[in-house]
Amino acid sequence: MQIEVHNRCSDFNSYRAARVKSLFNAESGCNFDLSAQLDVDDKEWRIGIVVGPSGSGKSSMGQKFFGSESFYQPHDWPTDEPIIDAILPDGDFNEVTAALAAVGLGSVPSWLRPYHILSNGEKFRADLARIICEKPEQIVVDEFTSVVDRQIARFGALAFAKAWRRTKGQVVLLSCHYDIVEWVEPDWVFDTATGRFARGRLWRRPSFDLEIRQTDWSWWSMFEPHHYLKLPKMIAATNYVGTVEGEPVAHVAFSTRPGLIEARACRLVVMPEWQGAGVGLRFLNELCAMWLRGENRYRKPMPSLFHTSHPGLCAALRRDARWVQVSANLYGGSKARSRASISKSARAKGKETAMSGYGGHFRAVQGFRFLGARAK
Repeated sequence: MQIEVHNRCSDFNSYRAARVKSLFNAESGCNFDLSAQLDVDDKEWRIGIVVGPSGSGKSSMGQKFFGSESFYQPHDWPTDEPIIDAILPDGDFNEVTAALAAVGLGSVPSWLRPYHILSNGEKFRADLARIICEKPEQIVVDEFTSVVDRQIARFGALAFAKAWRRTKGQVVLLSCHYDIVEWVEPDWVFDTATGRFARGRLWRRPSFDLEIRQTDWSWWSMFEPHHYLKLPKMIAATNYVGTVEGEPVAHVAFSTRPGLIEARACRLVVMPEWQGAGVGLRFLNELCAMWLRGENRYRKPMPSLFHTSHPGLCAALRRDARWVQVSANLYGGSKARSRASISKSARAKGKETAMSGYGGHFRAVQGFRFLGARAK
């Protein structure tokens, strides 16, 4: 593909314009020209990146690929609907939640907010989820990662690239940030600053080490705001925190069922800026494997149970051969039984209670048991 960009505007001759030309030896500011030869005419690639400094012609180049109508524009998000309703409104609910989780927007409360009140990082990921759900054959995304901090940018780019490759479309990402290139692992890159074009999956995303620390509830206050349920702390729990270069990234707690028959993992949280990097499930799997080997304070091998109502996490656990689904409850426990139990406990202590009990609510909780690598 031969791309020619020739932008023209009026050559102003005002006093200030003439003085700038004189001071900086600038003949004119009215013309911009760019010529590039890109080997992208085939349909074999999925992701391309045009990268370079601001004003170097990226947006103008983007219009040459699939036309100006292919530019993604986040201007038509409704203001009176949460994003869970706004994305693919006539589509499959599970597809939408899977896309949100895939791009790292796993915070359930964020799904219930309109687009315009989300943070910049949440808007960025919501836009990516929408693109993945709509599955355009060809699309150009301008200012990719420009409005978010670099941590969210890198993992958001990684998450989007993984999800996009499961579609059949072609996307061109326009960005002034070079730090996302290796995280996207694109099929080709054109640098408007140097004029260099490279193709062939030459980039590999960096690795990082996740250190697991056994601890108590002292770290929970950092993670609790990002957990989708507000519940009391688990009794006699063993807590674990995952850190990267000392930065808290993930949290989970383990307790045991009566008789030390098996463990129960709960309170799994991944910090928002690390969502989409694949940290959560690997963190959980490693700890469940440790408990299965007997690497716990009881020194007894135990399988682990894990319950969640998060659709994306449920789907990921079903895909993982080390897990088997053991339950799926559509409603919470019996509210009447809970009320009777609370009243009985109160009377035993000589107290009165007006509590109505817990349970009876709609909540599709799914249970899984970690069995580890199994012989085929």
